[in-house]
Amino acid sequence: MGDEDHHANIRNLFQSVRTDPYEFLQIVYNPTHDTLTRQMHIPCSTNPQNDNPTLPFSAKDVPLNPNHKTWLRLYKPTATPPPLHKLPLIVYFHGGGFIMCSASDSMCHDLCARLAFELPAVVVSVEYRLAPENRLPAAYEDAAEAIGWVREQAMDEEKGEEWLRQLADFSNCYLMGISAGGNIAYHAALRALPLDLKPVRIVGLILNQAYFGGVERSGSEMRLINGRVFPINVSDLMWELSLPRGVDRDHEYCNPTVGGEGRWEKIGWGGRCFVSGHGGDPLVDRQLAVARMMERAGVKVKVWYELDGGHGAELFDPAKTSALMVQLKLFISSSKVA
Repeated sequence: MGDEDHHANIRNLFQSVRTDPYEFLQIVYNPTHDTLTRQMHIPCSTNPQNDNPTLPFSAKDVPLNPNHKTWLRLYKPTATPPPLHKLPLIVYFHGGGFIMCSASDSMCHDLCARLAFELPAVVVSVEYRLAPENRLPAAYEDAAEAIGWVREQAMDEEKGEEWLRQLADFSNCYLMGISAGGNIAYHAALRALPLDLKPVRIVGLILNQAYFGGVERSGSEMRLINGRVFPINVSDLMWELSLPRGVDRDHEYCNPTVGGEGRWEKIGWGGRCFVSGHGGDPLVDRQLAVARMMERAGVKVKVWYELDGGHGAELFDPAKTSALMVQLKLFISSSKVA
């Protein structure tokens, strides 16, 4: 087959995508004001208090920036007796393609609760601003503000947040996210690591099926272009609604492999990065490419790859969630030693 026929087949493959991304996401775009009407019902835990006494955790909400309507949901384990040593601190960012979902969504709430009592850890889950009402880098700015809030608590011995001051090891901090949250964790790290955050020390990144992209289709994107869980034209629409106006998907916010290696080399970070991916996720090739790029820049990277499972599997499949918890325990214990 000649190159012309090959490219024609690729074009036909792209044109075969029949999913209407607006219907898939149940959104209506309002171009006049660059806003969305979000119609999808996502189960929500508006009350952070644990109403299931069999689950040993506590949670509460605290404000971050009232002007931006951002806030934090804090989680701690309630095991008796209390831990002998202070716990890892995880700053967590939810997914949703930058345009939907919330830290109060039940699937995010449940996962953070499990992180708190299974690892165990103190978890700070961030409610950041959504696009297109607040296009990138707004979410990265909110992430940086959340990290700054953590440092403020560590610095304030009298009025700092009690849960963090009593239980969290500020020198053993991780930035974690799933999907778009993984992207936010990545870019938040690039912003935070060059700064003097003492006594807070970011020792690890946890990029769980992180949401990255690019103009040229990857092999997994082509293979899973009509994927049932996350069709590629849905991903394209999310990028269109979240990236700054006038840029394409090779912008650094979307495609870290464009210029990213030099940034990590300049930072010279001595921490570790956990990258997870599943064979049924159309984004998996992007995730692995970012892992390789970071390794070339000198970052210690742990890749956890499973052949089965689609995008966001740990949010919907309890067995996948349990497997992730096992991997994170190993990663965090080895990162602390390092």
